[in-house]
Amino acid sequence: MSTDAPSRAVAAADLPLDDPRALAAISLIWREAHLLDARRYQEWDRLWAEGGEYVVPIDREAGDFASRLNLMYDDDRMRRMRVERLTGGFSISATAAARTVRSVSRFVVTGREEDTVEICSAQILAGHKRGETFVLAADVTHRIVFEADGPRILRKIVQLVNSEEAVTASGFLL
Repeated sequence: MSTDAPSRAVAAADLPLDDPRALAAISLIWREAHLLDARRYQEWDRLWAEGGEYVVPIDREAGDFASRLNLMYDDDRMRRMRVERLTGGFSISATAAARTVRSVSRFVVTGREEDTVEICSAQILAGHKRGETFVLAADVTHRIVFEADGPRILRKIVQLVNSEEAVTASGFLL
């Protein structure tokens, strides 16, 4: 699988959605959405494989996230620090956390290797914070690795449709 940004013209890989690995990956993605909406961030962090990357790029066409400005570009350490801020109660992110409900759909297998599946999907997130309701939409790419103890998230790229505009995405994870 390429490390470049997901292509706009996504071609399905040679792995149907009824394949057990694809179904396991989709189940993991749905579980992730549930944990994030429930603000169960420590459990969410345990869904990740060692070395996992969580990326929310500004430039939807970017492929080299390390050399670009991103809304988020977290490795294990940064992801855990973000979880600590959201759960510690000492930051504005924790005290004014948004309530969210997200829907993840339009699953397409876009890559596969012996122990890895890449799935693209659409995410619509409705949130409520400080008396205001907002909606965020994104194309999401998950790279799921199958380890001895089950599937884990190796990489998650959240490409917001409005990523080049002001995004009020504090107080929750995408």
